[in-house]
Amino acid sequence: MPGTPTRTTATLALAMSSGVGPVLARRLVARFGSPEAALGASVAGLLEVEGVGRVKADRIRGAFATARDDARRELDRVTALGASVVVLGDGPYPPRLAELDDAPLVLWARGDARSLLTQHAVAIVGTRTCTAYGLEQAERFGAALAQMGLAVVSGGARGIDTGAHRAAIRVGGTTVAVMGCGLGHCYPPENAPLFEQIVESGGVIMSELPIEQRPAAEQFPRRNRIISGLSLGTLVVEAPMGSGALITARVAAEEHGREVLAVPGRVDSPTSVGCNRLIRSGGAAAALEAIDVVDAVREAARHAAIGTHGVRAVGKSIASDPDPLAEANRPDDGGACATADVEFAPIGGLTPRQSMLVGHLRKAMTAECLADAAAL
Repeated sequence: MPGTPTRTTATLALAMSSGVGPVLARRLVARFGSPEAALGASVAGLLEVEGVGRVKADRIRGAFATARDDARRELDRVTALGASVVVLGDGPYPPRLAELDDAPLVLWARGDARSLLTQHAVAIVGTRTCTAYGLEQAERFGAALAQMGLAVVSGGARGIDTGAHRAAIRVGGTTVAVMGCGLGHCYPPENAPLFEQIVESGGVIMSELPIEQRPAAEQFPRRNRIISGLSLGTLVVEAPMGSGALITARVAAEEHGREVLAVPGRVDSPTSVGCNRLIRSGGAAAALEAIDVVDAVREAARHAAIGTHGVRAVGKSIASDPDPLAEANRPDDGGACATADVEFAPIGGLTPRQSMLVGHLRKAMTAECLADAAAL
C-alpha cells in the first residue's frame, strides 16, 4: 500500500541497490508486482527482466542482500536531517516528473515536497559564469514568473540558477532547487544560506541521490532531466556552447516534449552563443519578457489541468522545430490589443492581484495592453 513504512523502506532499498537505475527499477516492480517482491527475486527471476544478463543478475542479487539494512540506515539519516523520502506513486510525488520513463523511484526532499502539486513550474537555467546582464535577466524573469504564481525550478548552482532562486524568494514566490549531490552536502558551499531560505520560504530542495552522496561531475547531467521533468517549460538565460543548460534544453525538447525558450544576448558575447543559436535554429522561442514564457506553456498547463499532459507528443528536435509559440495567440503586427479568448489552466496559490493578472491573460494581448488593463 502506497505510503506504508514497509513499502517506503523496500522502495528505498531498491532505488539504492547498486546496478539498479530508475528504468530498471520500474521494470523490476512491473515484473514482480512490488518493490518488496523485487527484492526477493532469485537470479533466475532477474534473468527474465529486460536488460538483465547473468553478470548483472548476480551483481544485483548481491546488492539486494544488504539493501534493506542500507535503506533503514538511510531513513535514520533522513530523519536526522529533517528531510523526507518521496516515493513514485505516492501523493507528494511531482506529477509532471512521474510522467517520465526514467523518473526516479525515490526523491529525497527538504522543505514542502507538496509545493509542486498545487503550482505549475517553469525551469530557469544557465551558465555558472554569467555576466551582469545574464544575472539581471535571471532575476527579472525569476521574479516575474514567481509573481504570476509559477514555481521557479533550477539547479542551485552559481550564476543564473542562484539569481533565479533568489528573485523568486524575494517576491514571495515558490522555488525548487534540484541538487547534483545528496542533501547532506551543500554544493556550492556558499549557497548554504540560500538553500535554507528556499526551505523557510515554502520551497523545496530535492535530489535523487542518497543523503551522503558527494558532488561528482557525472551526476549533474542526470540531474538536469529532473529540472526539465518537473517543469512545463525551460527558459535558458545565458549559455555558452557546451553548457549544461543546453543539455537541459535538449532533454526538455527532444525527450520530454516540453517547451524551450531562450533569452537573446549580445551577438559577440561567448556566454550568449548557446541561447542565440537555439533561437536562430528554431530550437527555442525568444523570451523577451515573462509573458512570452506564459504564452509558451499555456497549452501545456491546460493539458496538465485536464490530465492529458503525459500523452502529449514527444521527440521534438531542438535544432529544427518551428517556433513553439502559436501565432494565433500572439497580438497582431499593428500592436492592437487582441481580444481572442485563450484557454489557461488554473494556477493555485495566487494572491488576489496575481489572480486578477491571470484573468487578464485569458485574452491575448501585448505587455502594454496588459499593463493598461490591470491599471499598473
